[in-house]
Amino acid sequence: LFLGPFAFGLANYFVPLQIGARDMAFPRLNALSYWFYLFGGLTMMAGFLTADGAADFGWTGYTPLSSIVRSPSPGADLWLLAIVLTGLSGVLTAVNIVATVISMRAPGMTMFRMPIFTWNMLVVSLLVLIAFPVLTSAGAMLFADRHLGGHIFDAANGGVPVLWQHLFWFFGHPEVYILVLPYFGVVTEVLPVFSRRPVFGYAGLVFATIAIGALSVGVWAHHMFATGAVLLPFFTGFSMLIAVPTGVKLFNWIGTLWGGKIVFTTPLLFAVGFLFTFVLGGVTGVMLAAAPIDFHVTDSYFVVAHMHYVLFGGSVLALYAGIYYWFPKITGRLLHEGWGKIHFWLTLVGFHLTFMVQHVLGLEGMPRRVADYYPGDGFTFLNQVSTAGAFLLGASTLPFLWNVWRTLKLNRGELAGDDPWEGHTLEWAANSPPHPHNFEGELPPIRSNRPVWDRTNPDHTETGHGDRAEGRGEMAGTGVGRTSGKQRDGRGAGEKGTEGG
Repeated sequence: LFLGPFAFGLANYFVPLQIGARDMAFPRLNALSYWFYLFGGLTMMAGFLTADGAADFGWTGYTPLSSIVRSPSPGADLWLLAIVLTGLSGVLTAVNIVATVISMRAPGMTMFRMPIFTWNMLVVSLLVLIAFPVLTSAGAMLFADRHLGGHIFDAANGGVPVLWQHLFWFFGHPEVYILVLPYFGVVTEVLPVFSRRPVFGYAGLVFATIAIGALSVGVWAHHMFATGAVLLPFFTGFSMLIAVPTGVKLFNWIGTLWGGKIVFTTPLLFAVGFLFTFVLGGVTGVMLAAAPIDFHVTDSYFVVAHMHYVLFGGSVLALYAGIYYWFPKITGRLLHEGWGKIHFWLTLVGFHLTFMVQHVLGLEGMPRRVADYYPGDGFTFLNQVSTAGAFLLGASTLPFLWNVWRTLKLNRGELAGDDPWEGHTLEWAANSPPHPHNFEGELPPIRSNRPVWDRTNPDHTETGHGDRAEGRGEMAGTGVGRTSGKQRDGRGAGEKGTEGG
């Protein structure tokens, strides 16, 4: 209910801007998908208000734990209904994004001139159309088992309980990439702007995204190694293969930074933090793809640590990078850099303090989903470290919330102008915030994948390269450089207010 909807929210806002469209292809369908999401989320949370509480069989819903015999609570049925509603919301949004990208690009915006974020959202939307209907169907089957005598997953009556795992993970593993690929796109938008050069290996990034999406639908059973019901060599090899396109992306991100004139603004700090953290999650992912290692650490805290390094490192850090990067476009004001850097360091330290030690706990045998342990198990100290890190991670949101509050409610954020970062893509040609139909007047000519940069740097337009920043104002101080128009408060580029927090 958080990472996925936030990614689709960014897509709804920025995909039309990035391709030069006035709106999404189906605005009313867009609104309908939001209401399905909202009521789906409320339905899931409503389970806590029932007499027996919310669904208590875990987020995977494994049968027979989720059968009517072992989970008779109405909260379980509300969970199933919420799965259907939120899944329908995702499918409708995905249809809208695909239609928008395919049919509403501005003149000159070929597929290989689209921003990487838009490319990633297109691939994510196709994954949603493949994976979400499977989970929705599985939920309907489980509901039939619970209330209509379906016996689809009931072993006592000829059903197959492990079938639920196949259906769930056929959704569940693509869902991992549905959650991280949008934020890969965010990072790919941030890195070139703040390294003052074009993205390295544009085509490689596009094909790597497509490869990740294609491979992700064929590796679901590595979540089921311990069942003994899957072909271990095939799923081990296929799961490791997915590291290749991911490695291509990492190589291209580093190549974008290499030799650039890097300005460490808050968006870039979060993007670099993402690179470091996600690599660690990827390494443990390759370890878990090997069946012998997986047998040893399955259902342990090692898996908990891996999952958070991938989803937090691959999504939340990049999400914050996107917020700090696009906040001035959405609101017209810049978030304070000092508070942003405090937020970054507290988040990074708190996260690694919380989850790094859980790798060790898992290797030492601490199981997940267990609320207590004996003092003699030797888990106490590392759990105390993890708990301290969790409190620090929670506290790290306070500087962020204060930063947003002071900027929007106290009007203490600096006016951004239309292009405070000297961005590359079309959203920076729109007003900040954009008009209801995004653009006024003519769009800049689209001759490459960074048309706004081309417009402000005509000497480099023909080659499409821009490793140098000649003829442009360098970003200074908090990273704000010359805008494409006048600063709204009349100050020149790089002039920063002296106001503190």
